Amino acid sequence: MRKFMTRHIYIILIAFLTACGTPSADKKEAEINSAKIVTTTNLQTNVATDISLAEDTTDYNNATYLVVVADTSQDYSMLHKKMFDLSSKLKLSIDTMGRFYNKTKNLIALPDNDEDEIYAGDYYPRRFPSDNLSLEYLDFYQRPAGEKTIALVTGIYEKEKSADSALTVLQKTEKKVFKIKADIYVGCMH
Repeated sequence: MRKFMTRHIYIILIAFLTACGTPSADKKEAEINSAKIVTTTNLQTNVATDISLAEDTTDYNNATYLVVVADTSQDYSMLHKKMFDLSSKLKLSIDTMGRFYNKTKNLIALPDNDEDEIYAGDYYPRRFPSDNLSLEYLDFYQRPAGEKTIALVTGIYEKEKSADSALTVLQKTEKKVFKIKADIYVGCMH
């Protein structure tokens, strides 16, 4: 009987020890799994933060400006003459940014030998506030305008009040003058 009892005690002890060991193994596995979940959550949070920071920095590459346009056409010569007439009448400066009309390319462009190797021989848009006259491609400021539509820009303004003042002055001599609220890329173009 004693042997019988000893055997049962050993079986009960083994069952007890095995049973006691199982929960701690489950507990350790649960801790490992929860650590993985926390890590995954942290990674997702970090990625989301990185994406939102990337989105925030792209906002710094664009600015909303008001562009005042005296007239538009696909005829460069007509707008070029009109630009000089306006300059004379209203005492406004002209800033071509070194660009001219390249008849061969049918393009307002920097000279082929311009120091800016990337844009030499190509169009480079006016992007920052100023109250100078220039000829620009309208689709840079107003996307649906059409590729070769040229705009006689009379100024780019940060404040609506400044743009409205310029518009009021121009409306006295120009019938087609208008204002565009444009989202302009002002980041590096190289």
